[in-house]
Amino acid sequence: MKVYSLVGKSGTGKSYQAMSLCGKKDISAIIDDGLFIYESRILQGQSAKRQSTKIGAIKTALFTDEEHRASVAEKIREVNPEKLLILGTSTGMVKKIAERLELPEIEEWIFIEDITTEAQRKAARKQRVELGKHVIPAPAGQLKMDFSGYFLHPIRMIRGFGFGSKDNFQERSVVRPTYSYLGEFFISDKVVNDIVYYLGRKNKGVHSVLRVLTQNTKTGVSLTVLVNMKYGNQVMECARELQREIAEHVAAMTAFHIHSVDVEVRGLV
Repeated sequence: MKVYSLVGKSGTGKSYQAMSLCGKKDISAIIDDGLFIYESRILQGQSAKRQSTKIGAIKTALFTDEEHRASVAEKIREVNPEKLLILGTSTGMVKKIAERLELPEIEEWIFIEDITTEAQRKAARKQRVELGKHVIPAPAGQLKMDFSGYFLHPIRMIRGFGFGSKDNFQERSVVRPTYSYLGEFFISDKVVNDIVYYLGRKNKGVHSVLRVLTQNTKTGVSLTVLVNMKYGNQVMECARELQREIAEHVAAMTAFHIHSVDVEVRGLV
């Protein structure tokens, strides 16, 4: 296994540039912020960006937790990629990660200044400091459950470099972690309820939404919606339509991962 490193200060665009670099050097695997990413898929690990404090994020990125370290090291041995890229804020950090994960010595050191301009690094820093945005070199679909409720959206770059193929499109994702410079945020149950009540009023078969029950977990939301339906309409068809619209709109407007939406018809009016 040939191990590469990409070194740069926090907020200089390492994660954003990682996939392009992998395409140019035909690297199939990345270690970034506690994650083992192989061919655009997260195979193992936990993201440092899920931690509630910056100290916690650093510990996760350095694989200080033994269970986390062991699971990622085992998965790397199982996959055994020919080439692997480690991202870090310093050479010392990269060496520690390689040592913790029992990887070979770094064969090629790459610094963010070697592959980006000063203007690009300045723009990346602005995204981090002013907007609190962090890039993860993986598709949004891979991250949706782990980052349920976070501000997350994909960045797609057609005909850019991807893992092992220049013809593939590459997708990176932007998240705003809880330790963001912009402070904490939360989405109240009332927001979800308001979305559901609005969709109920728009549905031609729904007479009234009686109640919305919300069950929150770290990985998503389950909703139970109690409704009265209008007599003379296709009850099941209208209920399924409401179910689908709730799942789509709540996910789109809140960034929550939706585990389930149950619509209970309590009566006909």
